[in-house]
Amino acid sequence: MIYLDSAATSFHRPPQVAESVLRAMETMGNCGRGAHEAAFAAARSIFQTRRLLAELFGAGSPERVAFTANSTESLNMAVKGLLRPGDTAVSTVLEHNSVLRPLYEMEERGVRLRLAGCDSRGVLDYEALERKITPGIRAVFCTHASNVTGNLVDIRRIGRRCRKQGVLFCVDASQTAGRFSVDMERDCIDILCFTGHKSLLGPQGTGGICIREGVAVRPLVTGGSGIRTFDRSHPNVMPAALEAGTQNGHGIAGLGAGVRYILEQGPEKLLKREQELAEAFRKLTENIPGIRFYGDFSEKNRAPIVSLNLGERDSGEISDRLAAEYEIFTRSGGHCAPLMHETLGTREQGTVRFSFSHFNTEQEITKAAEALREIAET
Repeated sequence: MIYLDSAATSFHRPPQVAESVLRAMETMGNCGRGAHEAAFAAARSIFQTRRLLAELFGAGSPERVAFTANSTESLNMAVKGLLRPGDTAVSTVLEHNSVLRPLYEMEERGVRLRLAGCDSRGVLDYEALERKITPGIRAVFCTHASNVTGNLVDIRRIGRRCRKQGVLFCVDASQTAGRFSVDMERDCIDILCFTGHKSLLGPQGTGGICIREGVAVRPLVTGGSGIRTFDRSHPNVMPAALEAGTQNGHGIAGLGAGVRYILEQGPEKLLKREQELAEAFRKLTENIPGIRFYGDFSEKNRAPIVSLNLGERDSGEISDRLAAEYEIFTRSGGHCAPLMHETLGTREQGTVRFSFSHFNTEQEITKAAEALREIAET
C-alpha cells in the first residue's frame, strides 16, 4: 500500500503518538475534575501540549491555546464567535467549506460578506483582497495554503494590512500547522485555527484555536468547565472559555507527542523532504499525455500537494483505479473547496490530489508515477 493522501489525514505517524495515547488511557483521569493523581496526570499532559503548541505557533502564553475536535470546530468557533448581524467579513475563494459554510450562515443572519478572487493557477489576488480590508471591517478569514492546489498564501502580508486597518485576522492553518513557520506575533494573527490529525501527526479528533491576548471570542458551546460551578454564565477566562465539557485528554496526549516529534526533528527539515517528494513526482509525471496540473509550481515554497487530471476523464475514476489496481491511495473530487474548483474550471471533473508525507519514499513516488502513466496509456 502506498499512502499519498496526507492532506486529508496523516496515516504514517511516529510510534510515540500511539504509545502516548495508550499510556494516557491507562493513567489519566479527567482534567480539572478531581484532586487526585489521575486527574493531575491529565492536567499535566494537557498543559504540556498547550505549552508545545504555544511555542510552535508563537501564541505567547499556553492559556491562549484552547482545544477542539478539529479545524471545522475551531473555524466555526471563530466565525460565529466574532461576527454579529451588521458586521462585514472578508474572505477568499481559496477557502474550504469549514470557512465558507459558517460565513454563509452568518450572511443569512445579516453579516455582509466580501470575497477576493484568484487567477487561473489559484494564486490569490492580493491587491483585490487588500482593497477590501478597510477600517470598519470586523474580520478577515483566510487559509494559509489551498488544500486543492497547495499554493501558499502570504499571511504576513495580509496580517500586516489587517493590523494597520484595525481589522481582526483569522488564519485557517489546516494544511500548514506543524509544517510551515507560523508565528502569531510576527504574522499579525489574531486567531489561528488548526487540526491535529494532519501535519501535526496527532490522532483524529484533536485540534485547537489560538487567541491573541485582548481578543475575545464568544463560546460555541457552554456547560461544565471545572471552575466557577455556581456562576450562571460560562467562564470568560481562557482556555476554559472555549473548552466546555470533558476534553479529549487521550487524543491530546497523542497530539503532544506528535508536536514534540516535529520540534525535535525540525519542521523545516520535514517540510523540505515533503516538498522534494512532491516536486519529484510532478517531474516524473509532467510528460504524461493529457496531464494537467493545478497550482503555481513556479513557487517552490508550497504545500506538498500535486493536484492533476488526465484529459477529460473523471477524477474519481482515476483515483479508484489507482487504489484498486495499484493500492495507491489518493483523494479525488471537490475536496470541500467549491469556489476554488469553480475558478479552476474543475467543478464537474474534480481533481486527483496526491499529497505527501516525509515518511514516503522515492520508490513509492516512482511507482505512483508509473501507475499514473499506465492508466493514461490504457
